Amino acid sequence: MRALVTLTALAGMVAFAVVLARLTLEASPASVPLTRSNLTPGRSIENYLHQPGFVETVKQLGGNIALGVPFGILLPLLSRKTRGFLRVALVTAATMLLVELVQGALITGRAFDIDDVLLNTTGALLGYVLVGRRLGRAVRPRTRPRWWKRRPDDSSA
Repeated sequence: MRALVTLTALAGMVAFAVVLARLTLEASPASVPLTRSNLTPGRSIENYLHQPGFVETVKQLGGNIALGVPFGILLPLLSRKTRGFLRVALVTAATMLLVELVQGALITGRAFDIDDVLLNTTGALLGYVLVGRRLGRAVRPRTRPRWWKRRPDDSSA
């Protein structure tokens, strides 16, 4: 059963990578004059919140959050080592940072935006807290007791 879930999660990650590449790594020559890199956390979020187009704001902010959710669900299913709030955050942030760097450096009409990394990571953490944590524990339960439940004479410590 675990092998089937792991294989399904791996297939899900591959599908997610294809969707991510399709959404973020396609050239957009028409956007060249509009693109600007953002290295200041919160700047583009603030810009979206202050623009008059509510639908565009929801698409940009909500889309970046939604893009991270599969990471938070699938990472705990792939490996016990990728479980945990901090681990999900670090793996997601590192992956999305790499995507943003490639996007900003190599793709025409795209720019690096640190806020995209933050929003994607937020989405992954939401996915982890809402679904991924429970699924990860169900598929890959702990093999050792937690440190505070071990007895002093326990030799596995």
